[in-house]
Amino acid sequence: MLHKFRTVCVGGYCSLGCQGSCTHSRRFDRASNYNFSNLPSAFVSPSRDALCIGERIMVYLPRCADTNSEVRKTSAQIVDLFFSVSLSLPRSSNSSFGLDIELCYTALSALEDVIAILRSDASLDPSEVFNRVVSSVCVLFTKDELVAALHVCSAAICDKIRQSAEGAIQSVIEFITKRGKELNEADISRTTQSLLSAVIHVTEKYLRQETLHAISSLAENTSSRIVFGEVLAAAERDIATKDVSRLRGGWPIQDAFHAFSQHAVLSCSFLDHVTSILNQTPVFQGGPGKGENPNIFGESLEEDNVLHAAITALTAFFRGGGKIGKRAVEQSYGSVFATLVLHLGTCHCLANSGQHEPLRALLVAFNAFCECVGDLEMGKIVARDSEQNEEDAWIGLIGDLAGCISIKRPKEIPTICSILCKSLDRSPKYMREAAAAALSEFVRFSDSLGSLLEQMVEGLTRHVSDDSPNVRRLCLRGLVQMPPVHVVQYTTQILSVIVALLDDPDESVQLTAVSCLLTVLATSSTDAVEPVLLNLSVRLRNLQICMNAKIRANAFAAFGALSKYGFGPQRDTFLEQVHAAFPRLVLHLHDDDLGVRRTCRNTFKSISPLMEFNGITALANTHRLSSDHRADYEDFLRDIAKQFTQHMSSRVDTYMGSIIQAFEAPWPVIQANAIYLCSSVIASSSDQHISALYHSQVFGMLMGKISRSTDAIVRATGSLALGLLLKSANYSSWKVARLDPTDSSGRETESSRRQ
Repeated sequence: MLHKFRTVCVGGYCSLGCQGSCTHSRRFDRASNYNFSNLPSAFVSPSRDALCIGERIMVYLPRCADTNSEVRKTSAQIVDLFFSVSLSLPRSSNSSFGLDIELCYTALSALEDVIAILRSDASLDPSEVFNRVVSSVCVLFTKDELVAALHVCSAAICDKIRQSAEGAIQSVIEFITKRGKELNEADISRTTQSLLSAVIHVTEKYLRQETLHAISSLAENTSSRIVFGEVLAAAERDIATKDVSRLRGGWPIQDAFHAFSQHAVLSCSFLDHVTSILNQTPVFQGGPGKGENPNIFGESLEEDNVLHAAITALTAFFRGGGKIGKRAVEQSYGSVFATLVLHLGTCHCLANSGQHEPLRALLVAFNAFCECVGDLEMGKIVARDSEQNEEDAWIGLIGDLAGCISIKRPKEIPTICSILCKSLDRSPKYMREAAAAALSEFVRFSDSLGSLLEQMVEGLTRHVSDDSPNVRRLCLRGLVQMPPVHVVQYTTQILSVIVALLDDPDESVQLTAVSCLLTVLATSSTDAVEPVLLNLSVRLRNLQICMNAKIRANAFAAFGALSKYGFGPQRDTFLEQVHAAFPRLVLHLHDDDLGVRRTCRNTFKSISPLMEFNGITALANTHRLSSDHRADYEDFLRDIAKQFTQHMSSRVDTYMGSIIQAFEAPWPVIQANAIYLCSSVIASSSDQHISALYHSQVFGMLMGKISRSTDAIVRATGSLALGLLLKSANYSSWKVARLDPTDSSGRETESSRRQ
């Protein structure tokens, strides 16, 4: 009998009930076919593991809740028999299966009492019977048997008899609640997978909800991190292989997200888990390039699925969490908002590489967030500028969102800014850009931030040397947008940053730097500006010939703003910079761009008091300076040429060199201005030195411009200038220019080479 019993337990049946040989069969004893007739029974009995009690009990336990009383009674007897046999089997001296034997026999006795009542046909509530059976089984299981039972619970939950399925779910929750602490990470992971399988396959909505309750119980009583991770992993697989929006009966994983969001204990931890997943997910772009490892591309797709799954989970949380979910979002408002803002940068990065779905999903999540917390105005901002992929558009969107939060929820600013400051050090470029965009707006409302403001200033200052031009310019903008009282405090630090960024290779950064310089100079003290006055002057002069009209205009304006600091110890040094820039300023008084014209006129008026004679100041107040008519401008050039030759003879050579260089300026109108001013200086000068040095050279260059230039304004102005020279030239100089064109051409070539 013992031999037959051993054969049945060890080799005859698998854990799923298959008879004979099958793929599930587990053999624990290679000597099972040996002759045991001469051995004591203890050596013939199978081990407890060979009984596969966990799997077998999970088959019969749900039947204890069956609608048929005979089935309930028989199933309870079978369960009792299994445990009676298992406790009768010999135990090795070094293993007690982790059980309290006295407690086990007490549980077995309670189970037998229930069976005795069932045999006597005594009236007993079936649910009470089932509860007592489950309680006894929970005690009688070893740890390994408990794990095995949980791993195969999916089939029991999908039982066709509803009461049995409910019983299976109830027993799983009981096992988890009372003994969940015994499960290790692998056990929790496999149990979650089994329960998720049941959620997917069960057809009745009520049973699905109860199974989700079991998953929530598992998360609550074991490691929520592992359970959440398995659910998100299932979401990733579904998103990668299915159109989850069109699944019949809804998407079961989304129901799991809703269950977590509505759970009083798990809602906050699930929200934190999802946001942490988003913040840890790297961003990949596009497919594998030439010579790249295709495995990396596979990893990128996997990471994109992680991102999409986490965003989908957030959306489900915002929309399906009810009052509990809303309370959790309100408690974590700052971290959630910061995460969404940072991933606006991430998803725009993906959209620029052709992957638009993550951005659409994030915008849906952002709108759901706004609806969840009642921030309707912020929702309008998101809807207004949502899918614009231009850098200025999405960075501006982040700035608008930050401004809205600053006004509506000022108490959230410290939390958000603390997270964003740390995000400036993240490796993904677009995350840093998003963080800088938000911080540059939040810093405007930093009056009450205290020590956090110092942290923000430190972070912004550190990242003005970032690899991303957007980060550099946004960090600088943030430093300047502080409340004026704080800007004054950090003026020296800000000016040093501006000096560095005026030489930046990126034009957008240069424009930001020169614009910010104008803002800072409006409130800066002389003590703060004087140490960098020379550096600023030199860099602004370089920007005054930039092709970008906005940069030119701001560079001239900032140079004029510096003039109020040119009366102190640095006066002589700054005055040299003024004289070096003055001819160029005069030429750009009639720039093609109206903005440049206006700023040059204002700058001319600002620096005129620094000049060494009163004639310049008088010219600054004439109507010719403010006129847009070219005839008035040419009259102005003749007037200022007279001032040069009469009062600035020592600087005429310097001025002429700068003016002649402008003959090759990239703007035809500036070439024309230079031609007319240069000829006016020569024509109005009575100094033989000037006539001898420049007359022939300029005459030859004018002939070249008139004959070769494709711009009408250059040819026309050249003809006018030639007339000025002819009227003023003495016979000998004109004869040299006429009879020796080769020399003139050589001088022109030499002059061009010097430029």
